[in-house]
Amino acid sequence: MLHFSSASGRVVNTRRAVMECMEIALGHEYQEADLLILHASIGHDFQEMVNQAHEMAPNARIVTSSCCGVVGREGVSESMKDMALMAVKGKEFAVASVDHIHGKNSYEKCLELAHSLKQQQPGINMIYFLGSGIDIANDQCIRAFEEVLGESVTIFGATSSDNMKGIVSYQAIDNRVYEHAAYAVGFSDSTLTVDTQATHGFVAIGDPLVVTKSDGHIIQELNGKPAWEEYTRRLGIASSGSCADTIPIGALGEKLTAELAQEYGNDHLLRVVTKREGNDMYYATTIAEGTPLWLTTRDEELIFTEMDRMVKVMNDRNVGKKPVAVFHADCLARGRFLFNRIIKDELVSKMQYPFYQEGTCPPWLGMYGFGEFARLGGKNVYHNYTTALYVIYR
Repeated sequence: MLHFSSASGRVVNTRRAVMECMEIALGHEYQEADLLILHASIGHDFQEMVNQAHEMAPNARIVTSSCCGVVGREGVSESMKDMALMAVKGKEFAVASVDHIHGKNSYEKCLELAHSLKQQQPGINMIYFLGSGIDIANDQCIRAFEEVLGESVTIFGATSSDNMKGIVSYQAIDNRVYEHAAYAVGFSDSTLTVDTQATHGFVAIGDPLVVTKSDGHIIQELNGKPAWEEYTRRLGIASSGSCADTIPIGALGEKLTAELAQEYGNDHLLRVVTKREGNDMYYATTIAEGTPLWLTTRDEELIFTEMDRMVKVMNDRNVGKKPVAVFHADCLARGRFLFNRIIKDELVSKMQYPFYQEGTCPPWLGMYGFGEFARLGGKNVYHNYTTALYVIYR
């Protein structure tokens, strides 16, 4: 039976940050951890991080990713030196990893992950997945996992990020650090279930941009014009800008069916552009020619009301169950680039409080990354610009 504990904080020294998180989460029993999942801001030394974690828990599997900030039981922190930990005790899990994953090979690489998980633990019913967020076709990752493990397996997790530059993100597996890797943790504890939900609170504006030429997950033309030039023109910024300039304001919306929109609480599923080469834009999923994409803007009131709705829906679906851990992925564009500190703290408090048990927040591991996974319409779906919650119940 799996048991979870967590900690987060802001400490400048990387080794000291790991020590504090381990001691807060596990007390004097940190050597007994079987799995350590660490998220940390880009300012930390990731090799030092995994080295320290391995010294303290020599028998644990260790997976790590970079992010733009963390959320834990202790609250929100978005600096260059944040760290958060979810520690797991128990044997009902498997870990798999691949290196050199990109948009063009995402399906093949995730097939490797899925087969490895299945060989290690045949009874996996949920997967925590995290890959490099700068160049990856996330719909193809989902397709690969479902092909091997079935469509009923729930995929939750995120894509790693830097500090919104779209230049590099890090992943670490055990004692090695990578820049274009992905890892998957498959849980097979039959006493656990996971519920996932995502929300964003943005609204579409103006006429859509139509994808007139694409290659897989790369958009080459919009409205018959070079994609990046047309995209930045509509955003009102210079085409010489970078993804760091567009990410805070450039969410693209794909129209949902009426049925999915009712479940989602919004008419559009959002996407982010995390990389460009010349005028080619790297989209987060495969994108077909002819697809209309709307520019969007945030609606602060809608963000709060949809957050309340999401949490209520999740609690109503799981009456009588106890939340034993919460994994949480938030888009980095929803952090300090979208809210001031007071509003952000209020939003996180409203999110966490309904899951409290006897006055205590359950173990909580949250990160600000490039994208989020959550089910929609009974299927695994990749999202951008959302808050996504993954509540594990027993």
